[in-house]
Amino acid sequence: MRRIGLTGGIGSGKSTVAAMLVAQGATLIDTDAIARSLALPGGSAMPAIAAEFGPDLIAVDGGLDRDRMRALAFGNPQAKRRLEAILHPLIGRECERQADEARGALIVFDVPLLVESRRWRAIVDRVLVVDASEALQLQRVVARSGWTPEAVQAVIAHQVPRPIRRAAADAVICNENLSLAQLEDEVCALWKLWTASASCATSGPA
Repeated sequence: MRRIGLTGGIGSGKSTVAAMLVAQGATLIDTDAIARSLALPGGSAMPAIAAEFGPDLIAVDGGLDRDRMRALAFGNPQAKRRLEAILHPLIGRECERQADEARGALIVFDVPLLVESRRWRAIVDRVLVVDASEALQLQRVVARSGWTPEAVQAVIAHQVPRPIRRAAADAVICNENLSLAQLEDEVCALWKLWTASASCATSGPA
């Protein structure tokens, strides 16, 4: 079973590519979804978050106040590292639990900060980067989320620059002027390549 690390900047189209890979038969492990679940009311990260950051970062329902935490983390790198120190080990354990239960030729780990976190390179067999210009990222996120351009730009500024992300990739999908059909063609081509190579690795030499 081949492990693919999927990453890309905010608004690049990474989630669309993930959905297309699932449609082909991949098992998706979404680290953002795991992180959100850990910080919901009753989530396993909440006791440590409450102890580390105090009641101001806890919403009325007992979960993480995401807007306040986002503002704090983007303005205070040390606070961001403190939050990551709580979440990342829990995310890692849940990823491995889901991977152990996966079936099929490919597991896709959707990891927004894959390049920033060096440990993922040792965990996955291939890295797929979905890339788009910052102007297009900004346009897409503002249109879909209602965030201000300044808020989106702050997120982009905290992610690694596009050249560094592309340099870490085994494959890059440039999702700049592609139709959905063209994007799907690129995803299908990679699916065929990686499932064929996984099959060859399993069968070994004749």
